[in-house]
Amino acid sequence: MSTTTDATPQAAPPVGPEVDPTPRPLPARIPHRGASVTLEPLGVRHAEELWQSMQADGPNGSSEDSWAYLGYGPFADFATFRRFIGGFATTHDPIAWAVRPHISGIASGWLTLMEIQPANAAIELGNIWFAPRMQRTRATTEAMFLLMRHAMDELGYRRLVWKCNALNAPSRRAAARLGFTYEGEHRAHLVVKGRRRDTAWYSILDDEWPTRRDAILAWLDDANFDHRGVARRSLNVAGI
Repeated sequence: MSTTTDATPQAAPPVGPEVDPTPRPLPARIPHRGASVTLEPLGVRHAEELWQSMQADGPNGSSEDSWAYLGYGPFADFATFRRFIGGFATTHDPIAWAVRPHISGIASGWLTLMEIQPANAAIELGNIWFAPRMQRTRATTEAMFLLMRHAMDELGYRRLVWKCNALNAPSRRAAARLGFTYEGEHRAHLVVKGRRRDTAWYSILDDEWPTRRDAILAWLDDANFDHRGVARRSLNVAGI
């Protein structure tokens, strides 16, 4: 487990351990390819495919469950959605990627790296939307893992954050499944769509990451999936 809360021996008053203070690099808008999914820097060119993915799961992609905890959506029409994507794709924080599962070849969601703090070596995986038919698939897990690995292994961040509405049970289960450690709640943290949001916070630290990474890689291995693409065993690395 992490020792980041240990005080420096002999310090008076006690202080935390020294760490590498070098600012970490900013994420770049580059693609990431896995075995079952490719992440592409989000752009307006993805809007039509994403809209089609939404329609395949009901009017405007809703299922209210799909949008209940996000600060945007559902969208009244394609023109409104396209304008949203046009703005969302150009922000510097969050930086968004479209998710293209190889099995369908259709962009079916997005996710971001956000709350990027190079000086503190802290970064968050969040602002995630997957079409309902893509949820609970190998591609979904690999999409999240690709950005987790990019942040921790390739960019060298020390703290990877996951946070969500405290009422969002699926997101909380996903955090535990991926090996994030629960840190607590910020009460009345935000107002989202006119409603109070209490926020649950989770994290993975750099010294915890290797065990999480290896567990997820083992789950993603081809040997873990049968001929129908169904996982032979579940993934739940919480408590490692």
